[in-house]
Parts: sequence; structure tokens; C-alpha cells
Amino acid sequence: MNCFCVTGKNQVKSNTQNPTISNSTSARNGNMESRVNAENDEVAVELMNLTLNDGVSGEPSVQKFSFDELIAATDNFRSSSVLGQGGFGTVYKGYLPKQKSVAIKRLDPKGGQGTEEFIAEVKTLCKAKHENLVKLIGYCAEGEHKLLVYEYMQWGSVESHLFGRPLGKQLGVLDWNTRIKIALDVAKALKYLHVTMNPPYVYRDLKCSNILLEAGYKAKLSDFGFARIGPIGDKRLVTTRILGTYGYCAPDYINTGHLTFKSDIFSFGVVLLELISGRRAVDDSKPDDEKDLVSLARPIIRDRSRIKEIVDPLLEDKYPWRGLYQMIGIASFCLDVRPNMRPEIADIVNALQYVYSKGCKDQPESYSRFTRVRKRSTSAEKGKAKVTN
Repeated sequence: MNCFCVTGKNQVKSNTQNPTISNSTSARNGNMESRVNAENDEVAVELMNLTLNDGVSGEPSVQKFSFDELIAATDNFRSSSVLGQGGFGTVYKGYLPKQKSVAIKRLDPKGGQGTEEFIAEVKTLCKAKHENLVKLIGYCAEGEHKLLVYEYMQWGSVESHLFGRPLGKQLGVLDWNTRIKIALDVAKALKYLHVTMNPPYVYRDLKCSNILLEAGYKAKLSDFGFARIGPIGDKRLVTTRILGTYGYCAPDYINTGHLTFKSDIFSFGVVLLELISGRRAVDDSKPDDEKDLVSLARPIIRDRSRIKEIVDPLLEDKYPWRGLYQMIGIASFCLDVRPNMRPEIADIVNALQYVYSKGCKDQPESYSRFTRVRKRSTSAEKGKAKVTN
């Protein structure tokens, strides 16, 4: 599924400070200023101001690779090393000296991800350190050659497992508990970006193809080219470029350009629906009234008698009804058309931890505490509105 960009009218520029490069760099990488021609390399100019050490050992947090090193790592980017392709470029499996296998994303100069997104991804992942974020090992920026080197996630993407691509077929169907665990891992990653990071970040491109799995189905977010420093307090970022993937973007973000943390929450709700249903967010092979998953699911999740219609048949009824209602309840609140009514990511993490703790045990049919709390919150908001009017 391709990303898209729409031009808007308004823009608010956030004031951010560029961290300075440390005086301590490894002998391997040398001094960046002496290795690149800053006048001729826009990316190098931007990345010179990055803090490249981890703040503890003084060692660089990311490495700068030469293009020749990555040619050697991928055996000249041979086709048998391709892990995946997209609108931005191609991802290859590679091998580096003294490194385990790595994933190398080579950006297409004519693709959708430009210099701005490349720099944003390197900057974000230099700062972000979390077990549910794919680790950036290094990058290459030589003229038109822009590449990113990541840790290798041997079990591929959630997309490949849900929608029957070769690796997913090889590993089998994701069971109910694994789907909840994946959702919980992703929620923890978003909580880190939204709450823990300083400044906080809006991820802006949450989708199943950007959720990668290592052995044991531990999920990690990847691809941070669209990530942006988030708004402070109740403020909203207004962007001239609506970036994201069709089917996952919040309608309020598409219509107004207002980017908030709740934009990510809507996308998370779409991912939850995909995990529950085994359907794509947008499937052009379906009839017109079934192409868009959110539109298809809305009337179904309001009617408990129809809930089973939205469940992935590959689960073969191996899930607890109560857990199913809880997951659908969380997804429903995330997909609220009113951004202010979508839950905070910390509440979502707590709710998913509760659901995951119950697993596939036999449970009576009832909605979760999370759902009941959200209902009370919704009623309170309506009451306030009546009083105000």
C-alpha cells in the first residue's frame, strides 16, 4: 500500500534545537567534517549537527557507512537479497563485518521519500531507544545514494503474516494471543514516542507493513521518515503536506492538516481491526462496499450479534468472546471521528495488558473495564455539552 502526499494551505513551524555533534567519535568513523564535502552534500550538512554518541559510553549511536561498504554487504544489491520493495525504495538483506545480518534500505532517488524524510528518520532513530523500535545501525549519504542500515528482523512484517505472503505462510497463522501481544508491543512503542521521548514525536505512518517481527513475534516499529516532533499541550501542528497511507490516516488529519498524537491513535485502531479481521485496511479486490475496512466494520461493531462477521476465519473460533469484545471496544474508541474522544496511548497500553493477561482462557461475555470507563467518559462529555448549551 503506497503512501500519499496532499498539499494544504497552512503551516506552523515548531521551534526545535539542533543537538551538536560530540567531540568524541570512533576512529572508524573519523571526523564527519573531514569526510564529507558539506557544501555539496545537503544531507551531510544536516547530519553534522546530530548527537552521534549514546551519552553514556561516548561511542557513536549510529555509524556512517560508505556506499562501497554497502555494495559489498549486499553483493552489489543482488536481486536474491531483496527483502521488500515500496514507493520509497528497496530493502536488502546484507552482511557487515563483525555484525549479524542487517536490513539495508536503499532509497530510490525518484521515490517518495526525499532528503527531508531521510534526515528525519536518522534524527529520530538517533534519539529513540526502545525495545519495540527497530534499531538504526547506520546510514550512507553520498550524493544521490541514500541508504539506511537497520537491525535485521528475521520474521518479516505483520502484513506478511496476516495477508498470506510467503514468510507468513511458512510460519503459520497468527493465533489470538500473538495478535494481542503484537498490538501491545506497538502500543508500548507509541507510548514511548508520545510520552517518554523529549521532545515527543508523532509517528504518522502506522500500518502493518511498518510493524516488523523478530523471533518469538516481538513487534517493533520501523520506518520513521514521516515522524515529526509533536505538539505541546493542547496545541496542534498544522502541516502543508498530508503524509501517510490511505486507509490508515485519521479523517480529521486528512481534512484539516491538523496533526496531533490522536492521529496516531486512529491509525492504531485500523491496525487493531486488521489484527482482528485478517483484512487489509483497503482491499481493491473486494466489492466497492467492502474495500475500506473501517467503513465496513463500523456498523458491525455496533451490533454484538454481528461481531463474528468481522473476525478472521483463520482463527477458527479459537479466541475468548470477552477478549474479542474488549479488543473491538478498544479499536472502536481509537476510531472515533472526534479526535478528543480517542483514548490516550497510556490507557490503551493498560487495557491491552489486561486483555493479554487473560489470553485465551474461558471468560464470560462482558465488556472490559476500559470500555465501561470510556462509556462513562463519553456520557460525561455529553453532559458537559448540554450544560454549556
